[in-house]
Amino acid sequence: MNKFIDLHMHSLYSDDGEFSPSELVRKCKDKGIRIMAIADHNSVRGVHEAKEVAKTHGIQYITGIEIDCTYKAINLHILGYGIDTTGEDFIKIEENVIQQELKSSRKKLELTNQLGFNIHQEDLDKLSSNGIYTGEMFAEVLLNDVRYRENELLKPYRREGIRSDNPYVNFYWDYYAKDKPCYKEIIYPTLEETLGLIKKNGGVAVLAHPGQNLKGHYEVFDELVTKGIQGVEVFSNYHDEETIRFFLDKGKSSHLLITCGSDYHGKTKSAIELGETRCTINEYEIEQQLKQIGLIKKY
Repeated sequence: MNKFIDLHMHSLYSDDGEFSPSELVRKCKDKGIRIMAIADHNSVRGVHEAKEVAKTHGIQYITGIEIDCTYKAINLHILGYGIDTTGEDFIKIEENVIQQELKSSRKKLELTNQLGFNIHQEDLDKLSSNGIYTGEMFAEVLLNDVRYRENELLKPYRREGIRSDNPYVNFYWDYYAKDKPCYKEIIYPTLEETLGLIKKNGGVAVLAHPGQNLKGHYEVFDELVTKGIQGVEVFSNYHDEETIRFFLDKGKSSHLLITCGSDYHGKTKSAIELGETRCTINEYEIEQQLKQIGLIKKY
């Protein structure tokens, strides 16, 4: 099946992204992707660079962002597509998250060492450009520290281990996600605030990888539709066939935009390939929807 759309990838303006916006555009060109969006975490700093480079490669570029928000104590990721990034709204979102992340990073270091490790800020600063330490960074430091080659906590993430498919991000999910041992809460905007912000800036709000964020809470999906989500990322590397069928049926019955995205980050999610979204429908259907909703040109 011809695959040429990827609407969810991260540049180095996401703390866990590896490549520059320009590098991502060139990688998309090499992969045959002709419709793309970079959706950095709570940031639009890479938008201008990516749009300009995409023009030179004949790629249709959709402006995007991935905003962390909450609904009924559930952490959600909302993709905002086609947003106007010239105002201050998204800058304020990023600044707020950065200040909280800086404080939480010190606490995460303390909690990590309480697991029986002894790493220092200097170890993490080699990976971080701004003093923010992600769970993936802790994993990279620990898994490459010779002192912990035989550490029992790390064995699942090493080669042949049960969590070795995406070791860095799996370590994050197991230790730094909500309710895990090294979790430190960040106060994100509410779903309602996020949807209002995207709408105010002319964008389309799409629920990212619902199979991951709504795990155990699928019944909430209908509520999200009534709250105003306009699309759902049905096709994602985190979704198996059953999950895809569920959200595809839900999306179509609710007349939502159906999207596909790899969530490519580079080394932090090493098993995820750019352009691989597990899409099971003809991507021309998605292209037609993108045209109808005005996110790409109709020519």
